[in-house]
Amino acid sequence: MWKTIAVVLLIMLLLNSCSTMRPEEFAQTSPEFLVEEYFQGRTLAWGLFQDRAGKPKRYFSVVIDGRQDGDEFVLHESFSFRDGEQSERIWRIRKLDEHTYEGRAGDVVGVAIGKRYGNALNWKYDLLLEAGNRQWKVHFNDWMFLHDGGVLVNRAGMSKFGIRLGEVLLFFRKE
Repeated sequence: MWKTIAVVLLIMLLLNSCSTMRPEEFAQTSPEFLVEEYFQGRTLAWGLFQDRAGKPKRYFSVVIDGRQDGDEFVLHESFSFRDGEQSERIWRIRKLDEHTYEGRAGDVVGVAIGKRYGNALNWKYDLLLEAGNRQWKVHFNDWMFLHDGGVLVNRAGMSKFGIRLGEVLLFFRKE
């Protein structure tokens, strides 16, 4: 039985790794997405978490205030969930070169690494999520795509041990 489970997990990991996009594929797309320009000032967002079957499980909205602070760009995110829960995250982001960002936040384990080309940004990071009385470390593969008119779409795959748990969808608009 354990052998069967191990084979299934290995197949899932291989299939997951075969279907990855690369940020460089978007080098010729427009409009160009620069984190520090798009998120300067106030931005509003609406999102939801979907389980692995695609069923919406949790809805939320976010107010984001961005500002330059020396060589870091600071994003203050205030989340409001439909069930009344409130939370916040403060990102401190550094631009390392033309295409690479690193980000830190209180609930991010280590450093988030972002690659940006054209209209796309791909963030990869581990996040501590509260669930009941426990904390879970989950991996995010976060893709943002800037569209004409300033609309930003974010799709973030969430996994643990390489197994897909669900997806977060977010839609951003400048205030």
